[in-house]
Amino acid sequence: MGPWRMTPHSKLSPSKSAVPSYQKLVRDLIPERIRARGELPITRVLDSAEYRSELERKLQEEVSEVLEAQNAEELADVLEVLMALAETYETSWSVVESARAEKARSHGRFSTRTYLEGVEEA
Repeated sequence: MGPWRMTPHSKLSPSKSAVPSYQKLVRDLIPERIRARGELPITRVLDSAEYRSELERKLQEEVSEVLEAQNAEELADVLEVLMALAETYETSWSVVESARAEKARSHGRFSTRTYLEGVEEA
């Protein structure tokens, strides 16, 4: 462990300065980017169960950002999380894409903007 140590109240020793507590899954290069700006990231590697759980939480976060920002960058973030989740399900992205294509063929897409309000007996 480096010269900084987390305490239960998110304080740093030895300076006792408050450190931002992120407590979230980040992309692989984020710690490197933090170091490049002269700061020390405090990280750990998640086990498989934690990783899947954090990916699910990250997906919720990214979907919220898509709904707010409505741009390609946020959509790409959702896609990246979905691809990582597929790996945790031991499924390749090509299998996911094949399943998507099959469902589009058998059930259609969303391109006609059809909104089902109900079903009546014929």
